[in-house]
Parts: sequence; structure tokens; C-alpha cells
Amino acid sequence: MLEAMQAHKHSHPEGLAHDLSTLLQRRQALAWLGAGATVLLGACGGTEDEESSSSSSSGTSCSAIPQETAGPYPGDGTNAGAGGSTANALTQSGIVRSVITSSFNGASATAAGIALTLRLQLVNTANSCASLAGFAVYLWHCDALGRYSMYSPAIAGENYLRGVQVSDTAGDVTFTTIFPGCYDGRWPHIHFEVFSSLSAATGGNNDIRTSQLALPKAACSAVYADSRYTGSAANLAGTSLSGDNVFGDGSSLQLASVTGSNNAGYVATLQLGVAA
Repeated sequence: MLEAMQAHKHSHPEGLAHDLSTLLQRRQALAWLGAGATVLLGACGGTEDEESSSSSSSGTSCSAIPQETAGPYPGDGTNAGAGGSTANALTQSGIVRSVITSSFNGASATAAGIALTLRLQLVNTANSCASLAGFAVYLWHCDALGRYSMYSPAIAGENYLRGVQVSDTAGDVTFTTIFPGCYDGRWPHIHFEVFSSLSAATGGNNDIRTSQLALPKAACSAVYADSRYTGSAANLAGTSLSGDNVFGDGSSLQLASVTGSNNAGYVATLQLGVAA
């Protein structure tokens, strides 16, 4: 098991540097906005993005989910995967699915871990926070050992913990997965990209917003007591949400609400504001 963790750690050579570069660019952009920039606060909270919307009739307000790096392992055709090939899960048959724990399209492994149901609601920050129906979300994250399918050596031939869903009339998408592990140098997180339609998503890399979701410490601490999450508890103890290179400049729009238990599984919810 230690060898698996060490192999994963060395499979992230550019991860932190890549994320840090994107974060610095984002902070510079925020600085240029100046002290006079106004961001509306409301039900989905936060002050991290210049895009916002409000409705005077209902009192509803929302802010756009911050743009983030997709990280070194997106599997969306923008970054080389196993063997140096440009890995793209989005164009593979079977990527449109709500249960993402197992691999697909010829691969067969299933990721072990504690059950997690992820519920995301897409709202339009350019139209009084109206629900966004018919939009697609591509979601991916690491396994219990902190490894990414399609990239980490031990699971480069697998594509589990990746999937696409289309929002319903309420703007909701739901994924059934496992709680991700915590690897060295990052706060526990889940990646996602938002597309204007399913055809845009499955056509390749045409996203209109890329971001990351953070998981609360209490839930992470409980999950990482499980023996399948080797190394995660120690990695969590060595980092913090405020010190993370993605969430460190503010996480109010990206921190999911989580309920549940190790025995029953967990449910995470987050509202995603997108200008559309």
C-alpha cells in the first residue's frame, strides 16, 4: 500500500506548480478589479468572482463559481495521459452516466471507498439565478488512495470516477461516486467542467466554466478513519483549506454542504453559478 502511495506522489510532478500558476494569475486578475468592484452576496454567498446577478423581486442573488485550473489530470483532451497520449474521456462511449464508481468502455475496475452522492444545481448568474436546464457537467476526482484514473501508473488503464450528466428542468445533476481521498499537497476536492449542452461536452473540450469543489473537514476526518483511505488522514493533517493553492483565496462558493455517515454514505450539495 505504501508503494501505491509513493507511486501516486511521483505521478503528480507538475500538479502543484500547475495549480499555483493558475492561482497567481487569478489573484492578479482580482487585484486589477480594484477596491471599487462590487460583488453581490446572497444564498450561494461569496465574493470571489466578478460575475454576479440579483433579482429585486425575489431577493435572490448568486455569484459565479470561480474559474480554476482543471489540474494535471482532467482527461478532457487537454493534457497527456498514459504513454503521453492526449487522454479524452469525454469522447469515449459510456461517459454519460450518473454512477461513476466503475470503469467503462472496455475497462472494468471499480473504485473502493465510502459512498458519496453529489448533487449540483446550475443557476444562471446573468438571468436572476434562473435554473439552467440542458447543460452538461463533466465531473472527475481521485480514488481513495489519491490516484487518478487514466494517469496514475497503477490505474492508467482505468477510467473510473469520471462521468457526464445533463441538468434537468431544475438545473440539477446528480452523481453517485465514492468520497475522494486526500493526497499530499491538496485539500480534498472534486473537479468539474460545465458545458452549454451534452453535444458540446461529448464533442471534446468546449467547457464554459472549469472549477473545483471542496469538501468540509469534519466529513473528511470521519471518512479517512476508514482503512481503505491509507495515507489520507496524515495528508489532511498536513494541509488546510485556507492554505490550499486553489481554495486559499476564498472557498465560500466552492465548499459543499455534506451530510451523512460512513455507514450510510454521504450526500454533498453545491450550487453552481454560471453566466449563460
